[in-house]
Amino acid sequence: MNELFSMLNIALIAVSVSCVVSFLIVCSQRWHGKHTLDHDVSGVQKFHATAVPRVGGIAVVAGLMGALGFCSVAYPDILSKQHVSGAMKLLLASLPAFFAGLVEDVTKRVSIRMRLMATIVSALLASLLLGATINEFDIWGIDTLMAIAPIAIVATAFVVAGGANAINIIDGFNGLAGIVILVISAALGFLAWHAGDMFVTGLAMLGFGATLGFLLVNYPTGKLFLGDGGAYFLGFWVAEIAVLLLLRNPSVNAWQVLSICAYPVIEVMYSIYRRKFLRKSNPGAADGLHLHTLVYRRAVPKFMRGACSRPWLRNALVVCLVGPCIAALALISVLGGTTMGGAMGIVIAQVVLYLVVYKRLVRGFWGWPRNPVEAPVVALAAKV
Repeated sequence: MNELFSMLNIALIAVSVSCVVSFLIVCSQRWHGKHTLDHDVSGVQKFHATAVPRVGGIAVVAGLMGALGFCSVAYPDILSKQHVSGAMKLLLASLPAFFAGLVEDVTKRVSIRMRLMATIVSALLASLLLGATINEFDIWGIDTLMAIAPIAIVATAFVVAGGANAINIIDGFNGLAGIVILVISAALGFLAWHAGDMFVTGLAMLGFGATLGFLLVNYPTGKLFLGDGGAYFLGFWVAEIAVLLLLRNPSVNAWQVLSICAYPVIEVMYSIYRRKFLRKSNPGAADGLHLHTLVYRRAVPKFMRGACSRPWLRNALVVCLVGPCIAALALISVLGGTTMGGAMGIVIAQVVLYLVVYKRLVRGFWGWPRNPVEAPVVALAAKV
C-alpha cells in the first residue's frame, strides 16, 4: 500500500505541474501566439474553428520534469535514487523526438521523414542509456533473430518510432490521443505493479499524470492542443514503457502488451495500407479517412444531433464514443491476455472489430447521414 500511495503522489505532482503550465500557455498566447497558434483551420485533418496553441507538449514534459524533480529530492520515500536516475535518462532520450515535433508545431517545416528519424534516434538513445532493447516478440523464428544484438536494437528502434507515430496519427480531436495515453499507461502500469516492477510502474504513473494535467485544460473545449511535440513525446514514452515492461518482466507476454496498445497500432498500419494500396498515394500523406474522423462525420451527427451547431462539442464527443471502447478493450486485454493464446486471440479480435466498424462507417451503413464534404469517403467506399 505504501508503494501504491507513492505512485499516486507521483501522478498528482505531474498532474499539478502539467495543468498549471497548460493554463499559463493558454493565458499567455497573445504574447507567443504568432509562433504557437495553429492558424490552419481548413486542412484535411483540421476540425477546429479558431486558432489554438498547439504546444501542449511543453506542459506534458514540464509535468514529468516537475514530478521527477520532486522525486529526486524526496527519494527513497517515493522512488529510489536508481529509479529516478533511470526516468531522467528516459526523459533525456525522448528529447530528439519531442523537439522535432515541437519545431514542426512552431515552424511547420519539419518533414515527416525527419520526425520519424528523430524518434528512431530517441529509441536508440534509450537502448544506449537504459538498455531498453526488446529481446523477443514471442513469435517463433523472429525471436531467434532478436538474439542478435544489432538486429534487436534496430527492430526496437522501429517499433518505438512506429508507436510514437501511431499516437500522432490518432491525435485529431480534443482529448482523443490523451485518453488513449491514459488507458495504455494505466493498463501497462497495472501489469508492471502486478509484476512488482516499481520502476516501470513509476514511468507509467508519470506519463498518466502529465497527460491528465494537460487534458484538464484541453478537454472538452480544446483551448490547447497536444501538437506534434506532445504526441511524439507521449508516443515515445508509452512505447518505451512497453519495451521496458517486456524486458524486465518475462512473465508478461508481448502479445498482451500489443493487445493493450492495439488501437493506435492498427490505425497506423491500416492507414499505410489504405494510402499505399487503395488510394495509390504517399503512405505519409495526410488524409481525413481515419477511424476517428469517420466517427466524427457519421456517428456523432447520428446520436448527438444537437452537437452539430457547436463544433467544439461535436469534436469533443468523439472521445465519448471511442474512449469507452478503448478502455473496455484494454481491460479485456489485462484480464484475459495473461496467456499467449488468449492475448493473440484478443489482438485478432480487435483487428477484425476495427475492420468491420471501419467498413460500415465508410460505406454509410446503419442509416448514418453523409457529410456534404465526403468525396474521399465515397471514393474509398467503392474500393473497400
